[in-house]
Amino acid sequence: MKKKGMNVSAKQRVWGWIYLMPATLLIAVMSFYPIIQAVFTSLKTGSSAKMAWADPISYNYTRMFQDKLFLRSVGNTFLYLIVEVPIMLILAILLAQLLNNKDLKFRGFFRTCVFLPCATSLVSYSLIFKSLFATQGLLNSVLVHLGILQENYNFLGTAGSARVVIILALIWRWTGYNMVFFLAGLQNIEYSVYEAAKIDGASGWQTFWRITVPLLRPTIVMTAIMSINGTLQLFDESMNLTGGGPANATITMSHYIYNNSFGQGVANFGYASAMSFFVFILVAVLSLINMKVGDKRD
Repeated sequence: MKKKGMNVSAKQRVWGWIYLMPATLLIAVMSFYPIIQAVFTSLKTGSSAKMAWADPISYNYTRMFQDKLFLRSVGNTFLYLIVEVPIMLILAILLAQLLNNKDLKFRGFFRTCVFLPCATSLVSYSLIFKSLFATQGLLNSVLVHLGILQENYNFLGTAGSARVVIILALIWRWTGYNMVFFLAGLQNIEYSVYEAAKIDGASGWQTFWRITVPLLRPTIVMTAIMSINGTLQLFDESMNLTGGGPANATITMSHYIYNNSFGQGVANFGYASAMSFFVFILVAVLSLINMKVGDKRD
């Protein structure tokens, strides 16, 4: 029934917008406005308050592809992504499958142990791995004692091994985080489906590949997008674990952006903003590819 002025439906819409307005204004001021300002900043050169429009206007964007150090940071970031993300997601699925077994005792304890690294501070766990793989660290002491190494090896001072340490650190920390999503997805699958497959004579591998993986496809796509997004913005491990070294051999895109903004004493915000938008485009494109590949709906 209509009342004076507005009906019930119109009033609900008005009050809905009133309730949304504070959050909308905060998002606009704290997120969208800085993004728009960063677009203009990426078209300028100079440092700090002495910035001026670039000549040509695309100078910062063309400079990126001529900057050998930035290209190296892109290569390092994609190396971490290509190696770490598949291994991490496969381990997460396998651990979730194992810990979803209703006959497994102490499931809660094991789930907590696997998830616990994710609750560790980014700086803290980087320092732990730095101490563990130090030249005089625990790993070197064990390997020398066992006779595997003749002398201490500089894991963090060698380019190849330093990259491996970063990948191991990422896998250790984020596998449990992704496992929680897969575990939630598995618990939404009716157990009767597995019982029917067992009655039909399906093996464990066939059940996993033909039932578990297809039903977990939305979760796989989601975790893949989040993992790719996080890896492309990787900063803490490069900064705290290796410092980008040796000789910038492990530096990531975010670490290089930070160096250009704050870390090298020169506030080159225009160039840093341009590189940030390059990372944004990479995240958007790879996320779109993941959604297109993972979406099997007719």
